[in-house]
Amino acid sequence: MKLGLGLYKHMLNKQHFDFAKQCGCTHLIVHLVDYFNKGNQISNNDQPIGDGSGWGKAGDPDKIWSVEELLDLKREINSSGLELEAIENFDPANWHDILLDGPRKKQQMEDVKQIIRNVGKAGIPIMGYNFSLAGVSSRITGGFARGKATSVGMDGIDDRPIPNGMVWNMVYETNAEKGYMQSITHHELWSRLNYFLDELVPVAEEAGVVLAAHPDDPPVPVLRGTPRLVYQPDMYQKLLNIKPSKSNALEFCLGSIAEMTEGDVYQATEQYADHIAYIHFRNVKGKAPHYREVFVDEGDIDMFKILKILKSKNFKGVLIPDHSPQISCDAPWHAGMAYTLGFMNAALKMI
Repeated sequence: MKLGLGLYKHMLNKQHFDFAKQCGCTHLIVHLVDYFNKGNQISNNDQPIGDGSGWGKAGDPDKIWSVEELLDLKREINSSGLELEAIENFDPANWHDILLDGPRKKQQMEDVKQIIRNVGKAGIPIMGYNFSLAGVSSRITGGFARGKATSVGMDGIDDRPIPNGMVWNMVYETNAEKGYMQSITHHELWSRLNYFLDELVPVAEEAGVVLAAHPDDPPVPVLRGTPRLVYQPDMYQKLLNIKPSKSNALEFCLGSIAEMTEGDVYQATEQYADHIAYIHFRNVKGKAPHYREVFVDEGDIDMFKILKILKSKNFKGVLIPDHSPQISCDAPWHAGMAYTLGFMNAALKMI
């Protein structure tokens, strides 16, 4: 097993690469989109605070990540002594109509296929994604972790409708017609995922790229009036069964799995270990829709037990902290991540 760190677009620089290396990391998981806008107050663990109206604006729909810019990023990361393991999440600008079954679905699918080919040509092994209409949404922020450290959580279901022009909690069309996203069934959302995997998995196989699906965060059946896909552990198996392939795998978020109201995080880890591309290693207290994210060593999950299961299953992938509570000092994000990475580094060596 390998220790990694996840970085957002604005963090893709030598300072953060050196920080990761100094904390014992060997690999990075990167976002090529910043999921917030300048108008929101931003907390130091990169969670927007405010009215919950979205994470910001999507990028340029006519631009996809080129082989050259991916190779440039990879070279910069390698020069800091690290490996680029995965990209996490597509820009909603490039796939909103795939999620929404909209008029540009087929053209956007061709764009996404080219993104996967480019990722493969750049030698990046994994592409993470979260097939969701509401996306990561409806969090609250407060002093939820030990010593009242600032973290995120959830308190009840958010039933506000999603306005037109928004998907995955980001605005892709600023001049959209007034109104709200059309209501659909769970069956329809699964049908859209079927189309996505049927089209993309063969391309990923040819490109040598693994597609890694994140479970719903938060894991509830319906959020903001939209259905969710993987909000119980057994639903991951349904996703794997759609297109059995080494290129159809899982982005395994321990926090999200533990927040689910059915199943067991240890059983799920054992069941899916052979299909995990990489792991979000975070701890929580409580179950959806009422939970709190806490320090890695104080939550409901026995993280050592998880690592022992992974070792018994011969898992060799990357683990990253995902989120971490902020520590009260002049560099809250760095201190929180350094604490988590120190725990993970020691735990991996012990296991």
